[in-house]
Amino acid sequence: SEVLAAEAVSCLNRALAALRDIWEEIGIPEEQRLERTDVVKKHIKSLLDMMVAEEESLKERLLKSIALCRKELDTLCRELQLDPFEAEEESTILQMEKDLRTRVEVMLKQKRDRKQELKALQEQDRDLCDILCTSLFGIDSNAVPSLEELDRYRRHLASLTAEKERRREEFVSIKRQVILCMEELDHTPDTSFERDVVCEDEEAFCLSTDNIAALQNLLQQLEARRSLNEAVCAELRSRIIALWERLQVPAEERESFA
Repeated sequence: SEVLAAEAVSCLNRALAALRDIWEEIGIPEEQRLERTDVVKKHIKSLLDMMVAEEESLKERLLKSIALCRKELDTLCRELQLDPFEAEEESTILQMEKDLRTRVEVMLKQKRDRKQELKALQEQDRDLCDILCTSLFGIDSNAVPSLEELDRYRRHLASLTAEKERRREEFVSIKRQVILCMEELDHTPDTSFERDVVCEDEEAFCLSTDNIAALQNLLQQLEARRSLNEAVCAELRSRIIALWERLQVPAEERESFA
């Protein structure tokens, strides 16, 4: 700073000397020279004062930005459930402002990413709950979820997805048996539930525990009817064979009937 001050004084002296030479050549009186010198001094002072004011304004803006960043960081740390951010106190004002502003941008991105993932998980949750007729996962939609909450949510949805696949496979297997039984019994679906099972798109069927239980019950009823019909048929066949024997019906006629 001493070198800079000396250079500034030297420049000022050279400028004033040049001005004096010009004024002498022009023939400006001494009184006006003093006035003009005073104007030069005022110009220089005004310029320096303006430069100092600009730098003071920059300093104030940086300090204000630091305060705002600190406040925003405190809020973000609470929302993201992170430890408070500590900036290096030994760093300069300019470096501290840059570090805090950068940290705010990073944490804002973390907040956006978590909210976006939460929204995607909730959409997936709603789809699974519609199919399985279960309750939605309990989480505050307005708050920023923690990493642990997102992980629990992901594992919950993975479990629901696995359960959906298990129920889907069970539904498809039972449906296949139901259709086979209906064909054997020459039974046409006559209730809304039976029509939903046999005729509707498999993807549209609600895989609730009640529906799966009702489907199992339907299969049991059809199998019971088939077993009853088989028993009746067996009894009738026995009676027919007894009558054939009594009537001495030829084997050829028996085979033709069979």
